[in-house]
Amino acid sequence: MKKKILLYGLILCFLLSRFGAARVRAEGEENVPEQLYARSAVLMDADSGRVLFGKEENEIRPMASTTKIMTCILALENRQEDQIVTASANAAGQPKVRLGVRDQEQFYLKDLLYSLMLESHNDSAVVIAEGIAGTTEEFAKLMNQKAQELGCNDTHFVTPNGLDASDEGGVHSTTARDLAVIMRYCITQSPCSEEFLEITRTKSYQFANMDGSRNFSCNNHNAFLDMMEGALSGKTGFTADAGYCYVGALKRDDRTFIVALLACGWPNNKGYKWTDTRKLMEYGIANYEYRNVWEDVELPEMEVDGGIEEKDPYECEIRIPLSVKGKEEIPVLLRADEACEVQTEVEESLTAPVRKGDAAGRVRYLLNGEEIASYDVVTQKSVEERDLGWAILWTLRSASL
Repeated sequence: MKKKILLYGLILCFLLSRFGAARVRAEGEENVPEQLYARSAVLMDADSGRVLFGKEENEIRPMASTTKIMTCILALENRQEDQIVTASANAAGQPKVRLGVRDQEQFYLKDLLYSLMLESHNDSAVVIAEGIAGTTEEFAKLMNQKAQELGCNDTHFVTPNGLDASDEGGVHSTTARDLAVIMRYCITQSPCSEEFLEITRTKSYQFANMDGSRNFSCNNHNAFLDMMEGALSGKTGFTADAGYCYVGALKRDDRTFIVALLACGWPNNKGYKWTDTRKLMEYGIANYEYRNVWEDVELPEMEVDGGIEEKDPYECEIRIPLSVKGKEEIPVLLRADEACEVQTEVEESLTAPVRKGDAAGRVRYLLNGEEIASYDVVTQKSVEERDLGWAILWTLRSASL
């Protein structure tokens, strides 16, 4: 009997240790963004552009139809009001997925932006590109120019639709970090960000060609919009070289997060991108909050060489107070275990003349060694110069007393 009890006890301990440990690992993994399907991934703070989490975020990879966020924003920024565009044979010959435009068929450019972003039509991308720049090659130049302006130095565009391609400049590709930067521009920095958000959040859209002979209907395939509260925008992508890709944004309270995924599985793993996106977004929401990192710093009085003390003209050692020219509020998105370093850099001395408000140094706020804010240290008092003119004037005044 005792042997049976001992045996049952050992079995029970084994089961508890085995399944209990498995349960703990699973609960922990829910908040561990390293457990991702994507080969490259980024979670970015959209307000600052800071990468909160990265996995091979600077690895250059094809990005498929996530390309179309750049096509869309450039079209919005460069189009004419009520611009009409004409489909070419080149556009009509694009592979699936396509709207089915016909050679010389005309559309309002704005209508094709919904076709581009909701259904990811490759032919609409070419019609838009040719309508803006004349040719897809010239439009690609605009894309690459904008990428350089945004600091996306590891991005190279060849096509407006993201189909696998290459030219003398290289392969059509980007990085997860660069892709997140481009999305950040689209939703927060571009003068057309509101229009971009309106298009990419639209559930369905109907339009016709210019002569009204054909009608079209587009439905939004961005499942993320219904996955999480606060979902703002996003774009899917897939090609044989790129695999499944995604870039999306979410706003929760005062925080806006961007997720970019490259090479996130191949058929039949279409759902991997949604799993990774949710995991990264939930990680950001659970771990990052805004904190005011402003600190009142003690500043020494500043020595002024060659100056005049108004109350005592014979005093040669002159010191004046300093202050920080700042707003006393620096909200930074931080994890609980993160903190900013404050560095004060002040000149050893100044030489008269000094005006109130002159710069005498600065206070720098650093996060992980990178500067996130900087404020001037300024003088709170003016000091005139002790020069020959002052000496003569003071001598004359003293003689008349």
